[in-house]
This record gives sequence, C-alpha cells and structure tokens, in this order.
Amino acid sequence: MRLGVLDVGSNTVHLLVVDAHPGARPLPAHSHKAELRLAELLDADGAIGSEGVDRLVSTINGALQAAEDKGCEDVLPFATSAVREASNADQVLTRVREATGVDLAVLSGEEEARLTFLAARRWFGWSAGKLLVLDIGGGSLEIAYGIDEEPDAAVSLPLGAGRLTAGWLLHDPPDPTEVKVLRRHVRASIARTVGEFSRFGRPDHVVATSKTFKQLARIAGAARSAEGLYVQRALTRKALEEWVPKLAAMTVDQRGRLSGVSEGRAAQLLAGAMVAEGAMDLFGVEELEICPWALREGVILRRLDHLPTGAAAALN
Repeated sequence: MRLGVLDVGSNTVHLLVVDAHPGARPLPAHSHKAELRLAELLDADGAIGSEGVDRLVSTINGALQAAEDKGCEDVLPFATSAVREASNADQVLTRVREATGVDLAVLSGEEEARLTFLAARRWFGWSAGKLLVLDIGGGSLEIAYGIDEEPDAAVSLPLGAGRLTAGWLLHDPPDPTEVKVLRRHVRASIARTVGEFSRFGRPDHVVATSKTFKQLARIAGAARSAEGLYVQRALTRKALEEWVPKLAAMTVDQRGRLSGVSEGRAAQLLAGAMVAEGAMDLFGVEELEICPWALREGVILRRLDHLPTGAAAALN
C-alpha cells in the first residue's frame, strides 16, 4: 500500500510517500517539501494573512499532485502548531478544504508528542526500555516519556525554534542581552514540566527527533545523512555547551555555511540549540541518540495499526 502523509508544519509543508503494510516498517519512496514558514506569516493579531493562506493552498495542491504522480492510494493530511495556534484557524481550514478538498486534521501538542513517541518506540524497540523523547519543531517542543507504545507523560511547550527566533532574537548576530533573556525563558518553561516526568524515574534511553536535533548532531560531528538511516548518531550536552556560544556569535550567513545546516534553517539554529541544551541539562541528560523516525512516521504507523482486519488481510 502506498501512502502519503502531508505534514503542514510551522516551517515546511512536507509530503512523505511510503510503501507500507501492517507489521512492516514503512519504506520511504518519495519526499516532496516546500518551505512555507507559516509561523512567520502571522500578522499582529496572530492570524495567517490572505497571502499566507494563498501560498498554503498552492503548496498543498502541489503536494497532492506529487502524491497522485507517485501513485498514493491515500493521503493522511495534518497540521501542527502554526495552524493550531492561528487566531483564524477555522477560516484557514475551511479555505483549504474548499480550494483543495483536503480536510486537515489539526493535531494537539500532546498528540504530536504521543505520535512522535510511538515512532521512536517502534524504531528502537522494546529493548530500549523507558524512553525519553525530545522533539523541537518550528513552533513547539514536545517531550514524552514511557515504557510502552503510549507514553506515561507527554507535553508540548511553545518553544519551537522558529517561534523563539522570530520573537526573541531580533538582531543578526543576536545581542548578548537577547540571548541571556531567551535562555532564562527557555529554562524556566522547561523546568515547570520536569517534575511531571521525574516521578517515573530515570529513562533507560534518551532520543531526539526533528531537523533541529539532526543539524545540531551534525555540526557536533555526527555522520552525514548520506551515510544512511541506520548509522548511529548521537549528541552530547558537552558538545552543545561548546556550540551555543559559538552559534550566538555567528551571523545567519555564517551558520548557513556550517556542514549539515540548511540555509533555510540557519536562522533558527541558535534558538533550537538553546532549547536542546536547556532540555538536556534540566532532565540530566549527558547524551542522546538521534531517531530517524518522527511525527510523520508516527501518523503512518497509527493509521496502519487501525486498519480493519479485512483490509489488513487484503494487504498481505
């Protein structure tokens, strides 16, 4: 069965096409993405303006055409924090539905955390024991912890790399005072959630997903993406502590020249690094492992898990 998952995120609209059937890992067949940066298209009232909605509609239509071209039997569309928190979210969803036929499912922050946790659990398996999963998106930070496929605790905080960059880091390179104030805000926000997780005991394995963590691991010396999904990639707190002041002293252009950092994400890298460092410090994490699977794979896995018995049999 060829499925497409359409992720309308704060930074990108990403269509991932996979070949999948129940009981097997989804095999990526095609990726189609466009940088839309919805989180940066909000007006003073927190609404997505008409130009942003027009661009969103056009981008979704392009993704649907790509899904059709690649033979997708079904497309699973969802939106995350940028649409979820827009003051005109209902109007945006209506316009998208009328213009494209797509009924975007808006995930809550907790649902994001739970689905990302599911993807990490399936990737690492039961032998990983108690998992702590961190995910930094454009609009939010998701944290989830548990020993089963459903986490015991899952939270979403408004600490996305794009959101923090736009709201707190106003100069290039950022003013030291901006960095100091943002650091205090990030750590205070994360600290309020630590108690909710610490009562379950220390995790056996800490993993992170998302482009932000992958790029931070890469600049800290992890293997390139070209070396494949199955190469272990790790990120240490010590490396982050060394890189945060370096990134703070760089311009966006200089960050964009770092190995593994995409030009479009360079501006957000410092804020993302500060969130990653704060989370690792406050949760007492010395090292974490990068998980290749994240929210999109979690959506696909959940869909496969809920196929009717007859449909599952027909696929095998």
